[in-house]
Amino acid sequence: MNAVGIDVSKGKSMVAALRPMGEVALAPREFPHTDVGLEQMAYAIINLGEDTKVLMEATGRYHEPVAAALHEHGIFVSVLNPLYVKQSGGGSIRKVKTDKADAMKIAKYALDNWVKLQEYTPMDAIRQQLKLYSRQYDLYMKTNVALQNNLISLTDKVYPGVNELFSSPERPDGHQKWVDYVMTFWHRDCLCRISPEEFTERYRKWCKRKGYNFSPDKAFDVYVSSCEPYTTLPRNSNTKMLITTAARQLTAARAATAALRQEMICLAQQLPEYETVRAMYGVGDVTAAQLIAEIGDVRRFAHRSSLVAFAGVDPAVNQSGKHAVQSNPATKRGSPHLRKILYQVVCTYLKKSPANEPVYQFLDRKRAEGKPYFVYMTAAQNKFLRIYYARVKECLTAAGCEPPGQE
Repeated sequence: MNAVGIDVSKGKSMVAALRPMGEVALAPREFPHTDVGLEQMAYAIINLGEDTKVLMEATGRYHEPVAAALHEHGIFVSVLNPLYVKQSGGGSIRKVKTDKADAMKIAKYALDNWVKLQEYTPMDAIRQQLKLYSRQYDLYMKTNVALQNNLISLTDKVYPGVNELFSSPERPDGHQKWVDYVMTFWHRDCLCRISPEEFTERYRKWCKRKGYNFSPDKAFDVYVSSCEPYTTLPRNSNTKMLITTAARQLTAARAATAALRQEMICLAQQLPEYETVRAMYGVGDVTAAQLIAEIGDVRRFAHRSSLVAFAGVDPAVNQSGKHAVQSNPATKRGSPHLRKILYQVVCTYLKKSPANEPVYQFLDRKRAEGKPYFVYMTAAQNKFLRIYYARVKECLTAAGCEPPGQE
């Protein structure tokens, strides 16, 4: 029995191995994350013997090449949440933080929990790409919000209220009417120094050139609304550069986000459970792709409660002796990205109030009991995940897909 602990860091890993009774099978040794280094690591582990299990902590992206390389060599690999190892204490009250000590600590945990270790199975290519797309999409959306707020802040100095003149939704290519409008009419004086008739003609040509619908009444309303606000920046080349540059950045970011969104949906549609997830109430094309990306294959979770714990929307337990807290916050130990998506889904239930949906019925019942907002919202997320688990697992089983390892 050889328990191998790997302390993974950027570009290198520290490897150590223990046998029962504290025997050191492999003294801490460092391996670089190169083709040669990972191959040497694999051979060093294989030479320990057949009854060998490797344990490493999940460290974002750094552990993935190590786990994949060892899995290709037929080595039993388990990837664990670092919190498990941290809470174990390593059998010492001293606080020692070195790569060698951490590798030994992980190896000791693997030896103590030998039977509980679950084997790592690499995520298939589509799911892995989908998760990367989902994380990038989330990042791009935050960038879009920041750039939009920046543009609104700038236009409030030269053209207050311009972002409220049009209600047209964003196009599939990422363009939005008010942002394109600002590129041409970037200052209030661009309208106020010409007559209404001249602006109407210029606006008509602009709509034709950009592919927007033209209405004379709308042109007159825009003209009247634009001549009222007070501006704080003059109409000059410096101001024009500020406004147009900010508008171009926002348009470019939205175009990139739109392309990313479309590709993410196309990837998700290749997975067998996409239509099942898409058919769930409150889930759209993008939300379905994000849910699949963050959860992965639900069959890697042994029970519904395992998925709920992975998301961190399960209630904590606080009890000692006669002391028992009745109302506890959610654990929030899981994926914050998944919790954000679940919150958005449950908000849809709250706004639309679909009486026939079991999630809303559960939410409404908890609300009628007088539960606080975040309590019944978290409970509804828990309920949604359990339904998701049952439906998607049934779909994947019917499709005959090979199940991965369990967590």
